[in-house]
Amino acid sequence: MLIKQAKCNYFFWQGAMTHEDFEGHKGTIEAGDFQWMTAGRGIVHSEMPAAEGTQKGLQLWINLSSKHKLIQPRYQEIPSEDIAEVAKDGIKVRIIAGESLGAKSPIYTRTPTMYLDFTLKPGSHLQQPIPKSYNAFVYVLEGEGIFGPHESASVSAHNLLLLSGSGDGLEAWNKSTKPLRFILVGGEPLGEPVAQLGPFVMNTQQEIDQTVEDFDNYTNGFEKAKHWRSQARIGLDY
Repeated sequence: MLIKQAKCNYFFWQGAMTHEDFEGHKGTIEAGDFQWMTAGRGIVHSEMPAAEGTQKGLQLWINLSSKHKLIQPRYQEIPSEDIAEVAKDGIKVRIIAGESLGAKSPIYTRTPTMYLDFTLKPGSHLQQPIPKSYNAFVYVLEGEGIFGPHESASVSAHNLLLLSGSGDGLEAWNKSTKPLRFILVGGEPLGEPVAQLGPFVMNTQQEIDQTVEDFDNYTNGFEKAKHWRSQARIGLDY
């Protein structure tokens, strides 16, 4: 997989995955762990299952502003025990980015971002502020809940809700008999044009064309791609 000028992260909750890239970064994330990669001026990497059975995780791509598009690639691997966590009044939140219930994530994000993993016990009620300037969404992982006024229809697992951005924040209710787990993701729009082709994200089509040329010719960030091969893929049958 090749990426240029974006941030890409994985959050796993079942199984494991091994990451390798041509900058020499390598690591395996397991259930509860988190990976945060900034592609910047370009990176080629592989992501391969590292456990038997079903693998479950979430991948989120975050755009970079034009002034940060050509920064050096960076890789952060955060084990589960280092992710900030708070439990209060039937609510547990793991704070991957941003802040909630008085705690803040230590992860630095160039693009202002919130990424919160909530679990609500039956009968619990959440009110989570969201900056008015953010776009945000909810994705339900497990159970079902009500988002918004308490008379709203319940939303079940594997559904996504786009939030209005009114500045009122998120209100969530678990009126079922089982735990409700969901992620809340938000970010501040950059206010810049977006041009995208596959894994390449730039501001103009001209920049996309130059990026494709860079990759084809192993230049301007892709010099190491010419001879790099993922060790995790050796011996696998497809």
